[in-house]
Amino acid sequence: MTEPDKRKDVFQPSAPSSADEEGKNTRVLVIGPYLATRGLPERSGDHAARDVAARLDEAVGLARAIDLMIVRAMPLGLTAIRPATYLGSGKVEELAGIVKADDIELVVMDCALSPVQQRNLERALGAKVIDRTGLILDIFGRRARTREGSLQVELAHLTYQKSRLVRSWTHLERQRGGFGFLGGPGETQIETDRRLIQERMSRIERDLEQVKRTRALHRESRRRVPYPIIALVGYTNAGKSTLFNRLSAAKVMAEDLLFATLDPTARAIELPHGSKAILSDTVGFISDLPTMLVAAFRATLEDVIEADVLLHVRDVSHGDTEAQASDVETILRELGIDPTNGQRLIEVWNKADLLAPDDRAKLDNLASRRPADLRPVLVSALSGEGMDTLLAAIETRLARGRGIYHVIVEPQAGDVLNWLYEEAEILDRRSDDEGRILLAVRIAEAKQPRLLRRFPGAKRIR
Repeated sequence: MTEPDKRKDVFQPSAPSSADEEGKNTRVLVIGPYLATRGLPERSGDHAARDVAARLDEAVGLARAIDLMIVRAMPLGLTAIRPATYLGSGKVEELAGIVKADDIELVVMDCALSPVQQRNLERALGAKVIDRTGLILDIFGRRARTREGSLQVELAHLTYQKSRLVRSWTHLERQRGGFGFLGGPGETQIETDRRLIQERMSRIERDLEQVKRTRALHRESRRRVPYPIIALVGYTNAGKSTLFNRLSAAKVMAEDLLFATLDPTARAIELPHGSKAILSDTVGFISDLPTMLVAAFRATLEDVIEADVLLHVRDVSHGDTEAQASDVETILRELGIDPTNGQRLIEVWNKADLLAPDDRAKLDNLASRRPADLRPVLVSALSGEGMDTLLAAIETRLARGRGIYHVIVEPQAGDVLNWLYEEAEILDRRSDDEGRILLAVRIAEAKQPRLLRRFPGAKRIR
């Protein structure tokens, strides 16, 4: 292959999409180019209105998630999006002065840039430029730990990279010779790069299919147990992993970082009446999540799609909590989940410990006015406040559609009694004059045939 051009304004296919490995030494300028009419990037029109300061703060948080050194962050009000550079010429000149004065090496644009816009900005500013999509892909690439997560991230990154291969970079237009099946005479560098990327994407997709089949086998084994699945969903940094750790006594990474947890994690938990369930932590959602990541992570989110109960974890101390909730609900709908289904979804209002007394009282009043099926649970995953209420709410949701039976166990049938404690919820236990154990048990619909085989005389109460 022809040696790529080394100029700063030329795209390098093999180069990382953002800062170098030593991100802490990379001087970064974060720009929020928001339309002045709504304070939103143009592509967020379907989302609830977001505060400009909160939007910029989120962009800074994304950059800090990979340890970049933020020198300055500033919003830019736009009246229109310019096809060539996204920004107007005056603003580009202003930014070029800031980049030079502050020795900026990387400019992060909190928007989606076309390949041409990215190239033109890099030339005008004299610094590397990445957009929101590229930054999120970089974060995902550094955070993914499992084989599935790594494959999904690489596939998403290649999809993004392939879209950058347009006739915008001069070295990609050079011709190369070729023979056999590796490209005919005159094949250009862009065609070679696109072909190599497509071949790698095809291999990853085959590997992912195998991973999906393995996950399907795992899900099938859980169905045979079967334990109900409780999935945590929510905006990134809403406290899902902290809540997961609190409920399951696990030690999943839980830091004040955007996308601190990417790979799905599952643990068994015990509910108040002794029944078990599987609690699953998932990747956090975010506004303007790159579409290729939504598709690539669909396998990761299969536990969410099939979950018996969804816990929508919200950071109610955040000023943009309503807009964040709207973003999560949008993605849930894309996955075929109705976020208004109170039979399946519980809103968890997290970070109650950060609320002022007046704000807390308002939220308590707001929650009490909602119908019982849609009533949120106010908790603090950090302090443990509200955990008993939340577990009771989960058990109530799971109990719907489960039969309650009256069962009589002979005193010597210890193994049968043990099976009941393992597979059902024991609601009441008493003994009669003959020493027999009288039980009221609640059991999942899938397990009821096994219960009736073991206890033909069991009577359904309701």
